[in-house]
Amino acid sequence: MTADKLDKIKFGTDGWRGIIGFDFNLSNLSRVVVAACQELHYQYYKEVNSKKIIIGYDRRFMACEFAKQIVPFVRGCGFEPILSDGFVTTPSCSFYAKEVGCLGALVITASHNPYNWLGLKIKSFNGCSVDESFTSEVEKRLMLGNSIEKIDGLNQLVDIKKFHLDRIKSLFDIDFISKRLKKMKLRIFVDSMHGSAANCMAEIFASNDLEVISEIRKDADPFFGGKPPEPLFNYADDLKQTLMKNSINEVKTLGIIFDGDGDRIAAIDEKGRYSSTQDLLPYFISYLGEIKNNSYPVIKTVSGSDIIKNISESQNRDVFELPVGFKYIAEKMIKEKIFIGGEESGGVGFGDFMPERDALYAAMVLLNGIAEKSQYLYETLDEIQEDFGPSFYKRIDIKFPNQSEKNNVKEFIIDNIPENINNHKLKSISKIDGIKLRIDKNFWLLFRFSGTEPLLRLYCEAPKESYLYELLEWGQVFINLVGK
Repeated sequence: MTADKLDKIKFGTDGWRGIIGFDFNLSNLSRVVVAACQELHYQYYKEVNSKKIIIGYDRRFMACEFAKQIVPFVRGCGFEPILSDGFVTTPSCSFYAKEVGCLGALVITASHNPYNWLGLKIKSFNGCSVDESFTSEVEKRLMLGNSIEKIDGLNQLVDIKKFHLDRIKSLFDIDFISKRLKKMKLRIFVDSMHGSAANCMAEIFASNDLEVISEIRKDADPFFGGKPPEPLFNYADDLKQTLMKNSINEVKTLGIIFDGDGDRIAAIDEKGRYSSTQDLLPYFISYLGEIKNNSYPVIKTVSGSDIIKNISESQNRDVFELPVGFKYIAEKMIKEKIFIGGEESGGVGFGDFMPERDALYAAMVLLNGIAEKSQYLYETLDEIQEDFGPSFYKRIDIKFPNQSEKNNVKEFIIDNIPENINNHKLKSISKIDGIKLRIDKNFWLLFRFSGTEPLLRLYCEAPKESYLYELLEWGQVFINLVGK
């Protein structure tokens, strides 16, 4: 492979991804796998003393076939490949690697990307994504052009999904949750978006009792119903219709949404309101903070709501703000005791479980909280807003025709930061990840540029809805001043 093609293989916030048949093909994938295996051995073998490497895959087109094709390359590198016996969530692979003491895991997935994408996530023996320094070394190895002779042989198959789900089931009183939800006349509808978390919640509850848990879009669909398997409100039309149809008489309905590889979560509460991690993370901190006797810190990303900080500090917890990407959260969770870590895009990790975002575990914590408190999700969210808000939040994605124009806008913003925004005086400026302009508590605007795409993500939180749209409009007008 030529150096210019290898140079296009770049790792993003969590793994390498590309269009199937173009950037993502067996030739490229095999080279990435070889480089990843060699780096896993170089960095971790002395610590873990294992040559077992998990190979998992999601439900995407050709994911299973690609997973089987890379087994001989892993074996050719001198390692012991363990292949999942079926499609599996990414957190399941991370959990298995951590608990069994594997060198790491390679997961064939493109997470929430559109249907024509595939990719590779690299997980360490700690049960989380490798950090940025690791993937930088993988990219360097690719440029060296190292190759190995693949070795065929029988594949060791393991039910990684069952191992993960059995552990989750052991940590919760499933019978109690089920009975309490019935008593509350609350029905849960799970939308796995045709992804690898399909049927997992039903398996955890080990029941076909449709009075408690029902699942939609659980069948395999390589097109994901025509929309990316990302847990966003705009992609959850089927779930919204299902919730409305079943909210009859005294029955209340709650929707839970998982992304394509089961590491991200969102919800639609009993009032039909979309609840992202900006809502769920404060819920988890509030609920678990009442029952766990510790003062461990909370981690949020720079795009996370101030509500997370407000509620954490009310429990006398330190709050660390990090760049976007769960790998940054995981890195800190490995090194010290952390209560909860979460990011705006749907990833939540719990320090007493593993240093990885896990939508299934988060869903069980959510249902356990509702059952133990005998309080609907919307009731708790309203209380949190009343005590630690008000807060209104929105993100806008702005695409540029090319990377050059994106870079011009970035330089313009850095060189022209104002002292006031529409008569709102700036209190501080943060450049942890992007440019965050803080006006006050629950009041800020963030310009964050994608590292791999010609894309700007414009985030805003405000104490009034009118302020929210005022700042977002100002931000869009501001970037349009480039070149004028």
